[in-house]
Amino acid sequence: MYSHSRDEGFGAEVKRRILLGTYALSAGYYDAYYLKAQQVRRLLAEEYLRAFAEVDAIVTAHLSHARVQVGREDGRPLAMYLADIYTVTASLAGICGVTVPCGTTAAGLPIGMQVLASHLQEGTAFRVARAVETAQQS
Repeated sequence: MYSHSRDEGFGAEVKRRILLGTYALSAGYYDAYYLKAQQVRRLLAEEYLRAFAEVDAIVTAHLSHARVQVGREDGRPLAMYLADIYTVTASLAGICGVTVPCGTTAAGLPIGMQVLASHLQEGTAFRVARAVETAQQS
């Protein structure tokens, strides 16, 4: 049941990332990858805390490029990892983040922006995101 649901529920990219994470945590690689990643994660969280001492929210791009059409996969794992570079920082730092549409490309594909707020400040992120949505509707 477990493997069957994972096989149907996860796409190729998600499976690839799970395997990569499992490999990085395997014997012999813990210190080289996981320990170093935890150190970087701590530094990232501290940097955000310093920024949020001066501002309530940070607005940034959601993706480094326009999203591919639904159902189509880029096929280049590195390009897909790099596409997530902006969204993964909120999870790594343990801060709030919400993505909201903010326009479209010439081809009509959606463009998103990300609103980040400090720990336990989801309300701030939601208020900024709602303001963006409201401004687009008027």
